[in-house]
Amino acid sequence: MANYNKVLLMGNLTRDPEVRYTPKGTAVANLGLAINRTYLTETGESKDEVTYVEVEVWGRQAETAGQYLSKGRPVFIEGRLRLDQWDDKESGQKRSRLKVVAERVQFLGAPKGTAEISEEAPPPARPPQRSARPAPPPEEPPPPEDEDKIPF
Repeated sequence: MANYNKVLLMGNLTRDPEVRYTPKGTAVANLGLAINRTYLTETGESKDEVTYVEVEVWGRQAETAGQYLSKGRPVFIEGRLRLDQWDDKESGQKRSRLKVVAERVQFLGAPKGTAEISEEAPPPARPPQRSARPAPPPEEPPPPEDEDKIPF
């Protein structure tokens, strides 16, 4: 039987990324992601449902996430599910939780410290575009006056 483990999530960060490094120097960032869902009940009332997901990012993407992402910023995550299991030190019970290991993190919205473009603002100026039509050929010089004389 074939296996497939792929997760696609889009939501907002619940906190600033926490970046740390392994003993070998590999960066690891932990992100909290909130994914909102709005739906209508049978009575027609609008309800909001929020799902919170823990995301782990490795390597250069972890460093970039720590540098450019902050709480509230929208992101798109592509990754896989991983089940973490451990024994609780206080109760001695087995614990587990699902976590997403990001394979790709895409930043959405405006970067830190910049204003987003509002819908009322005029669009940015476009550079002039070349015409798809070729330039017209140059005009031909007028024929010589002695055109009706045959040289042979």
